[in-house]
Amino acid sequence: MQSVSFDPELLKAHTREQWDRAAEGWYEKRDLIRAWLREPTRAMLDLAAIGPGACVLDVAAGAGDQTLDIADRVGPSGHVLATDISQSILQFARENALQAGFTNVDVQVADGERLDVAPIFDAAVCRLGLMFYPDPLGGLREIRRALKPEGRACTLVFSEPAANPCITILVATALKHVRGQLSDPFRPGGLLSLGRPGHIEALFEQAGFTSVRTVKMGAPMMLPSSSHYLDFIRTSAGPILQLLEPLGEAAKEAAWSDMTAQLDQFNRTSEWVGPNELLLTVEIR
Repeated sequence: MQSVSFDPELLKAHTREQWDRAAEGWYEKRDLIRAWLREPTRAMLDLAAIGPGACVLDVAAGAGDQTLDIADRVGPSGHVLATDISQSILQFARENALQAGFTNVDVQVADGERLDVAPIFDAAVCRLGLMFYPDPLGGLREIRRALKPEGRACTLVFSEPAANPCITILVATALKHVRGQLSDPFRPGGLLSLGRPGHIEALFEQAGFTSVRTVKMGAPMMLPSSSHYLDFIRTSAGPILQLLEPLGEAAKEAAWSDMTAQLDQFNRTSEWVGPNELLLTVEIR
């Protein structure tokens, strides 16, 4: 994994590949994901001041769950452009919008660090995507370039490792089973890469945004059991699946069993509650 961390283009290729492969699973788990991220998504769109008639850029949109919320907010007089580096997952965003009856949504395959869009947007959002960028500063500069002078951007990323124990358990256990070394959790492209306190605010300011504010928000995932959570991870979480790729089937099952046992610590009387903490960052005008 070390070579991926130091080669931006190779990291992008791996990211594209892992989300191409996880696209169908992410789409199939859309109801679970929507319930998990409902309140953080609402807060993100509120902070971005998205309302009727707005033209909105949805960066790293994935399967487009939040795209539907944006399309509903802007209404028929507004417009949403959803972009993603993975054509496979973005196709689900297109299908989701069509099935929901939205005609105000377009999709475009794009590298988040080279968006190739005109500066016409009233708002731009990026939900759980920016942390995968080799160069998140470049991504934020592209977002700023795409905005009108009065436009507003808001991003949503995972916070520091201690506040996201499910992720740290998954990564550490996967690396143990592939006999890999636990690397810097803040390395570029990792799930927690932007979680270091103060880091994302500094990136916003370096990108040219001013009056930057970050809000911490809990986002627990509530499920019947740890096995239900691992079922989501096994079908939908590209980064974890990529870590386990070198293993044979038996060794993979041993790793999943190990993860399940460790995640059982979050069992409650009637459900499993996996802690997560997210950072909402916005330029307040």
